[in-house]
Amino acid sequence: MKKALKVLIFASAVMMVALTGCTKKESTKAEDLTINLWSFTDEVPGMVEKYIAAHPDFKYKVNTTIIATTDGAYQPALDQALQAGGKDAPDMFCAESAFVLKYTKGDMQDYAMPYKDLGIDINKAIKDADIAGYTVDIGTNTKGEVDGLAYQSTGGAYIYRRSVAKTVFGTDDPATVQKEIGGGSGSWNQYWKAAAKCAEKGIAIVSGDGDIWHAVENSSDKGWIVNGKLYIDPKREALLDYSKSLTDNGWSNGTQDWQDAWFADFKGVGEKPVLGFFGPAWLINYVMAPNCGGSKVGEGTYGDWAVCNSPIGFFWGGTWVIANKNMPESKKDAVRKLIEFITLDTSNDGLLYKWANGTLNGEGGTKDTVSSGVVMAKSNGTLDFLGGQNMFDYFVPANQYANGKNLTQYDETINQYWRDQVRQYAAGNKSRADAIKDFKQMVADNLGIN
Repeated sequence: MKKALKVLIFASAVMMVALTGCTKKESTKAEDLTINLWSFTDEVPGMVEKYIAAHPDFKYKVNTTIIATTDGAYQPALDQALQAGGKDAPDMFCAESAFVLKYTKGDMQDYAMPYKDLGIDINKAIKDADIAGYTVDIGTNTKGEVDGLAYQSTGGAYIYRRSVAKTVFGTDDPATVQKEIGGGSGSWNQYWKAAAKCAEKGIAIVSGDGDIWHAVENSSDKGWIVNGKLYIDPKREALLDYSKSLTDNGWSNGTQDWQDAWFADFKGVGEKPVLGFFGPAWLINYVMAPNCGGSKVGEGTYGDWAVCNSPIGFFWGGTWVIANKNMPESKKDAVRKLIEFITLDTSNDGLLYKWANGTLNGEGGTKDTVSSGVVMAKSNGTLDFLGGQNMFDYFVPANQYANGKNLTQYDETINQYWRDQVRQYAAGNKSRADAIKDFKQMVADNLGIN
C-alpha cells in the first residue's frame, strides 16, 4: 500500500510539472503563477475573468481582493499591502478618480510601475487608440511617465427630461434645450436664466447643488493645493453663491446626491419636477435607468430623457489600472497583457468595443463610453431610455472639454469638507465667511494643510 501511494505521489508530481511546463531545474513557485489583483468593485475582476475565458493558454491564476471604498476602507488596506510587499502584495490594482493621484503623482506613486516598464510602447498605444486626454493626464506621474490608464471615459453632459423641457421651452429638441441652458458656452449665465424660467412653471432646474458640483469643480483653473498650501479657486468658491441661489429661489429640490430624495427625482416623484441632471454616461446606465420607475418606454420616466452639452465641460468618476513596480519579473508580461486588454485594445473582439456597444455579456447589455476614441467612433450609443437618441453624439466630444490637471491626491477628503460647508451656508446655518473659515480649519486639523 505504501509503495502504491509513493507511486501515486510521484505520478502527481510529474503531471504537475508537465502542466506548468516546468522542469525540475526551472521550477516555478505557485505564487509566481498567481497575480494578485486589488479593486474596490467587481468591475475590473470581471474584465480579467473575460480575458482568462478568451485566452485558455493564460497560465496564471488571478487572486482577487475587493474592498469597498465605504468608510474609507480601501486605501489604507491597499497602502498597507503595497508597503508590506511579499507574495501577497498587489501586482495590479485599481484607483478611483477621487484618489488616483495619490498613486500616480502623490505619496504612493513610488509603488506604481510606468506602463513602458511593462513593455508597452505607451505613447504609440495612446495615439493609436486615441485615448481621452484627461485620463492620460491623470494617470501620468511627475516625470511624464504613464503609470495608469482608465478604461472608461466619464466626460459629462446635461441629461434632461423631455416632457419637462416641453413644458418650459416648448420643445424637447436637444439643440434648442442646449441653447436655452447655455450648453457649450463655458458660462453659467444662461443656465441661471433658464432656472428662473423653470421656476415660473413650478419646475426645479436641478435636483440639488451636488448635481452642479462636478461641473463647478472641473472648471477651476487650479486645484485645492497650490505650492503646498490650501487654495480656494474662485470658480469653486462660487459654489457657495450657486447653492444659495438654488435654495433661496427654489430652483432646486434641495436634495443631496445619493440620498432617497435624489433618487425620487429620477422617477419624477420628488417635490417638484426636475429639468435635468449633470453627469456622464454611467449615471444614465447604472443610476438613472435602474431608478426611473420602469424598464421600458412608458414606465416611470423611462424613455423620457435626452442629453445635450453642459454649460461647463467636466468629467465625473472613472477607474485607473496600475501595476506594482515591485512585482516579480516573472509576472510582468502577464500583467501587461491584462492591462492592454482592459485599457488599450481597440479591436471589435476587444473588451472596450463590446462594452461600448452593450455586448460584453451578450446582446442587449449596458452601453458605456470607453476611453478609446477609436472604439467610440465605430460604436452605437442609441438608447431607448433616451427616446432613441445616440448618447455618444454628446458624451464623446465631452471628453475633450474635461480637465484632468486641477486635481490633488486629497480631493476626496477636501471635497467632502467643502460641500458640507456649502450646504451649511445655503441652509442659512452659518455666514459665508464662517463657512469658509470652518472649511479651512477642517483641512488644517485633519490634513495638516493651511
